Amino acid sequence: MGRRTGILESGRVLYEKNPDERVPIASITKLMTLLLTFEAIHGGKLTLDTLVPVSEHAYHMGGSQIWLKEGEQMRVEDLIKAVCVVSGNDAAVALGEHLAGSEEAFVARMNERAKELGCVDSHFVNPNGLPNEDHYTSAYDLAMIGKAFFANEALCKMTMTHMLHILPSERQPDDIMEVNKMELIPGGKYAYPYLVGCKTGYTDVARSTLVSCAEKDGMKLICVVMRDENPNY
Repeated sequence: MGRRTGILESGRVLYEKNPDERVPIASITKLMTLLLTFEAIHGGKLTLDTLVPVSEHAYHMGGSQIWLKEGEQMRVEDLIKAVCVVSGNDAAVALGEHLAGSEEAFVARMNERAKELGCVDSHFVNPNGLPNEDHYTSAYDLAMIGKAFFANEALCKMTMTHMLHILPSERQPDDIMEVNKMELIPGGKYAYPYLVGCKTGYTDVARSTLVSCAEKDGMKLICVVMRDENPNY
């Protein structure tokens, strides 16, 4: 199991165990997908209201999803919330395809950005974390990605959203209502008052994974947990 806990601003490590072990990561992959999406927004390449078309490829993702329909269009903000609240694999791919033109091109950008952040034990092959033996990272690298991710207050707030409600449109005739099953956020069974942002993941291979950030008395800490067999989050 990989673990790493440290102070966000200084990078000081308070505790670590197997921080450089390369392991599968499941849906916490989406931290990078969301980070690149928000960086594109800040760079003026798209807005929260930009409509994103859903491809046949995104439609067929499977796993955790919001059941996007091929050919429909959805706002960037709603897709981001879908990734944060229900860990939508289809939503993550739709965002990546729209940002880079194809999933492959977006994955190349994910790997490039990881290197820019100082990651040396990471390799992404998709935007959502579905199992692939060539898709991995380490607790240390996730802490570096988390440092950039949790510096964005708007993005942190979206990961703490308890319920997803997407209103119907011409191409999406029904409301989408989903509840965030993350137990550490407000409304969760183990709600943690100092939590400012988090993302979980699970696959049979990766087991349970978590990247989170908490703040108290002006200090922010990042915690990364990999291959947890008995999570309470």
